[in-house]
Formats: sequence, C-alpha cells, structure tokens
Amino acid sequence: MRRTVSVLFHKNVEQGASLISLALPFSRQAAPLLGIDISSSSIKLVELGRAKDGTLTLERCAIEVLEKGWIVDGNVERFDDVAEALRRLVKKSGTRTRNVAMALPSSAVITKKIVLPGGLNENDLEVQVESEASQYIPFSLDEVSLDFCVVGASPGAIEDIEVLIAASRKEKVQDRQGLAEAAGLKPVILDIESYAARLAAARLIETLPHSGQDSMVALLKIGGVGSSLQVVRNDEVVYERDQAFGGSQLTQMIVRQYGFSAEEAEIKKRNADLPDDYSTAVLAPFVENTAGEIVRALQFFFTSTPYNRVDHVLLAGGSASLPGLPESVATQTGFPCAIANPFEGMTVGAGVRSSSRTLRDASSYLTACGLAMRRFLQ
Repeated sequence: MRRTVSVLFHKNVEQGASLISLALPFSRQAAPLLGIDISSSSIKLVELGRAKDGTLTLERCAIEVLEKGWIVDGNVERFDDVAEALRRLVKKSGTRTRNVAMALPSSAVITKKIVLPGGLNENDLEVQVESEASQYIPFSLDEVSLDFCVVGASPGAIEDIEVLIAASRKEKVQDRQGLAEAAGLKPVILDIESYAARLAAARLIETLPHSGQDSMVALLKIGGVGSSLQVVRNDEVVYERDQAFGGSQLTQMIVRQYGFSAEEAEIKKRNADLPDDYSTAVLAPFVENTAGEIVRALQFFFTSTPYNRVDHVLLAGGSASLPGLPESVATQTGFPCAIANPFEGMTVGAGVRSSSRTLRDASSYLTACGLAMRRFLQ
C-alpha cells in the first residue's frame, strides 16, 4: 500500500478512524501534537492538552500571515517562503512539540466508500482495496498515496464491511510533508481539511439542544478566497459544496473605496486601521452581500437534496467574526446562526494570552483545532 503520511478521517470512535500512513508507529499514549492548518492567506497552529476530567486545554495557538500567491488552490507555489513562515510560526508559538498533524484541501483528495467481504486479513484487505481503488482513481496508483479504513458493517449485508478509501497525488502529500520537515517538524498525520473542521465542530454541535441529535447543521467556513459549506446530521455529511466568495472580496472593496493598494488594504484591514466611514461605507455592504451568498449556498442545498431547512448555521473562518454577520445571516435565512468558536468550553493555558487577537478570531482556527484533536484519537 503506497502510504506516505497517515490520513485519519473523522469518524465516530466506535467506527474507527482511517489512515494514509507515514510508516511511523503511532503511540497509544496521547503524545503532544501540533495541528497546523495551511490556507491561502495564513498558517494557523493549535496545540491542545487534556485534564484528568477530560476537559481540553488550549496550550498554544498562533497565526502567521502568508503573502498572496504563496498558496494557490491548495498548491504550494512558493515553497521556501511558506516553509520560512512556518518556522516563524512555530518559534512565535513557543512550543517544543515537533509531531504535527496537517491537512490537504478536499479538492486534492479522492474518497470513496466501497463494500468488501468481511473476515479478510490485513494483507488480503489491502490487495482488495488496491484492486477496487484502481476503478475510482483517474490516474495510475503509482502516482498516488493511498489509504483506507474499515468504517463498519455494511448496512446492506451484515457479513460485508464498508471501507473508506482515500487517495491523493504523491506530490501534494510530499509538499505538506516537506514543509513540516523544512521547519524542523515531524509530520505524523495528514488529514483532509473538511474532516478536521467537522471534528472540531462536533464539540459545538453537542452543545445544541438534545446534544445536537437529528439536528441539520450547516457549517460554513468563509476563507480568504473561497468558502465551503458542509451540512451535517448525526455525524454524517449530507451535502458539501465550495463557493467562490471569501474575505478577499472585502479587501477589494476597501481598495475601490479608498484607493489603497491591495497590500495596504489587507494590512489596514487586519490592523483595524481604516477611515471612520469604513463600517457604514464598506463593512456593512460586505456583510449583507456575504449573508446573501450564504442564502444562495443554502438554496443550492435545498434544490439538490430532499431537505428544505436547516436547524442551525455555524460560521467559521477569518470573516465569520465580522460585526453583524451572524445576525444578518439569521435575518436573511430565517435560521439560528452563531459563530463556531472551537475553543469554547476549553481551559486557556498559560502559553496563550487570553486578551490576544488569537482568541478574538477563534473561528479561523476551526481546522487547526480539529487537527490538534487528533492527539486524542490515535
């Protein structure tokens, strides 16, 4: 099996977790682990601990901004610059942990559930998986990193098993692995961004009425250049779609309104250093437009599935905490809306300044937090 890094998919514990592996032995102990999320605009780092009573502790979190064009559509275009940014981030965080969990965008990974006979030993299972995978992967298996996990008994036949296959081009896996190693880190888990985000969001869904059981939850992550919608019900994804709107459109509006360069506008946006009329002239229209895009995203869901409503909307990503956005989304959709704070209910450790911007922008750490939670699922 062509495994390079271990890919663990978010499944219920009783169903097991799945893997594309780095041929590194996994400790059964909860060894320290960094969750590192590399997006088009920044790198986020999260490290978690856990108290004896099971309460999670936020030990470290930090962010390092990336220049435009360094990461494009999930591809590393400026390897040395991104590696140096990752080194700065690790140093800034103050962590001594070197094992890391990273992720690939969903667009870079092919996943497929298949049904196989139960009772196969590991070697026979691997042979069957490779044989089946060749039918679903549009390029040679020699060009991919491939892994699988047994999900559980097949609903259609209890003597069979459901197996989840994951495959990604080797160069995409090697890019993430190489970035970690260039920063002096040891990559031990490679996840899928959407899976990691759902893992972190699952804690929040459990706080909803009836522990979120049977609730239809729309998790919308607003990134720098694009957004992703996942609709989840009882840990199952019933719908998933990417949309072409994100925080960079706010930067473009600032450029048009005030005549700044794109670089100046981005810096001023991050530092909240904008003219007095920014809130009314630029921010308020952007918030309304973004809420409208979320309405359209949900309409795509309703028209392409049997469903016609959701019970809750959770907003994540760098733009989720914009003033008035949850209220505008709730007004335009008619559904309850809240910001997904992955650190909710956690104790904040001494390594994190509670007054820092990091905690104010907690929703942007959703994927990194999910990756850090892999520490407790190994």
